[in-house]
Amino acid sequence: MSDRPSSLTYDQLIECAEGKMFGPGNAQLPAPPMLMFDRITSISEEGGANDKGHVLAELDVNPDLWFFKCHFIGDPVMPGCLGLDALWQLTGFYLGWLGEKGRGRALGVGEVKFTGQVQPHVKTVEYGVDMKRVMRSRLKLAIADGWVKADGETIFTVQGMRVGLFEDETS
Repeated sequence: MSDRPSSLTYDQLIECAEGKMFGPGNAQLPAPPMLMFDRITSISEEGGANDKGHVLAELDVNPDLWFFKCHFIGDPVMPGCLGLDALWQLTGFYLGWLGEKGRGRALGVGEVKFTGQVQPHVKTVEYGVDMKRVMRSRLKLAIADGWVKADGETIFTVQGMRVGLFEDETS
C-alpha cells in the first residue's frame, strides 16, 4: 500500500489511540500518559537490522513526566518496563500499519539487557524496532528485536519481542 505514511506526528498517534486510524476492533496505541513516544520518525517494510522492516520513534523528555514524580522520590528514573512497553507498542502498531486486523497484545520477550537509564536531564529517548519475522496468516504475529537510546546512547536492548493481533470472534 503506497498510501501508508512513512512517519507519523503526535496528532496521528492520538488518532490511532482513539481507534480512528485502523478502525474499530483493530490495532490501537494507548492514550497518554501510557503512549510512550511523541512521533514515529520512520516506518518501513524494508530496512532494519534484518532487512525485514523497522520502526523508529522518539519521546521528548522533560522533568515533569508523570513517572519521574513517583519512580523514585529523590531518585527519579523512567521505569525500564515503560521503555519495553514502548517497543511492544511500536511492534503492534507495525502490524496495524501493514493492514492486519485485530487487537494488539504483547506476547512475550526473550531477553532484555539494561545498560543505562532515562533521568530527568535526558532530552530525547529514541526507540528502534527491527523486524525479524512477520506472520500474516490466520495468526498475525510480529517477532522483533529492539533498542532504546537516551540522548544517542544505547541504554537497553531487547531480543525476541512477540506481539500478536487477535480478532474478536464474538462479533
